[in-house]
Amino acid sequence: MLRYFTGGESHGEALVAFLSGIPAGLRVDQAFVDRELWRRQQGYGRGGRMKIESDSAHILSGVRHGKTIGSPISIEIENRDWKNWQESLPVADGDTDKHKRVASPRPGHADLAGALKYNFPEARYVLERASARESAARVAVGAIAKLFLRELGMEVLSHVVTVGSVTLTGPVAWDSISALHKRDEVLLNCADPEVEQRMKEEVDKVLKTGDSLGGVFEVVAHGAPPGLGTYAQWDERLDAMLAAAVMSLQAVKAVEIGSGVAAAFAAGSTVHDEIGYEAISGFTSFSRAHNNAGGIEGGVSNGEEIRVRGYLKPISTLRRPLQSVDFASRAPVKAAYERSDVCVVPAAGVAAETMVALTLARCALEKFGGDSMTETTRNFQGYCQQLKNY
Repeated sequence: MLRYFTGGESHGEALVAFLSGIPAGLRVDQAFVDRELWRRQQGYGRGGRMKIESDSAHILSGVRHGKTIGSPISIEIENRDWKNWQESLPVADGDTDKHKRVASPRPGHADLAGALKYNFPEARYVLERASARESAARVAVGAIAKLFLRELGMEVLSHVVTVGSVTLTGPVAWDSISALHKRDEVLLNCADPEVEQRMKEEVDKVLKTGDSLGGVFEVVAHGAPPGLGTYAQWDERLDAMLAAAVMSLQAVKAVEIGSGVAAAFAAGSTVHDEIGYEAISGFTSFSRAHNNAGGIEGGVSNGEEIRVRGYLKPISTLRRPLQSVDFASRAPVKAAYERSDVCVVPAAGVAAETMVALTLARCALEKFGGDSMTETTRNFQGYCQQLKNY
């Protein structure tokens, strides 16, 4: 089974990530992993932290001579900002007078709920782990999951649909999304340049007022075969797993598969994707006139592109803080301020790609198995032949 988890704090010495279950023999492209980390740091509206960090994956185990060896993969990502926090957040006792308290919880953040849960007198330790900085570790292991999926003909990318009140209308083709990924400069990762400029203007407005902006990103899995996931058990349904995976990202408050939101207000005859049978890519296969289902029916991938949208609330750290309460005195005060971003929708899309890729890689390994890439790809190719012969 594919398993992964992360460790580390926002201003600690490093982030670490562990990935277990990848078959032996997968070539790991270090440049690709580092570019994925770079993509996560991009986007108009990012804060000062991105000027400090230059993330790179230091692979400690599980890869030798450029290929996976079947054992757990561990990755370290250095926090360059650690040098400014060593005395404030030491592992040993240290000088408590140098501790940097978060004296008042920020509305919308984990500060208050986390302090109550763990019985902390203030929210510094909550902030350190709840921070979206943690998603960098996920992106590192997610890059390896993407490399695995590539061997099975699958690609996972994202694009931005909405920033603030500006929304891109209509579906975006895979070729346009793929072209975005090749850019050396990321603005807001929108496929329409004119809409992207209007999104930038939205960010400029809130920059002037000390506010923040949310939005919507869409993750597309291209080339996924039918048969991933199952309807047999509730927690093995692909859409349920994807929804949980994307919802686990910081600030994501809603997840949509295909046209799920619009479908709730439409008649069934306009929602369900009619089925055809025609020649596609040299052999006869089932086809769909549309993809309102987002590539998943009954918890199982149906061979169409898998499309998942994440709805991201505005960042909860504001330069113009909202009303809060002092942890110690309980007196009304303004919420604490920490250096933060204004808009992170493109970066959240990259992190969501990671969660989709890890989920699909897990489902693929459960279906095709294999301790080596030779075995896995052989099983996958046999299944593809089965589909052609169906």
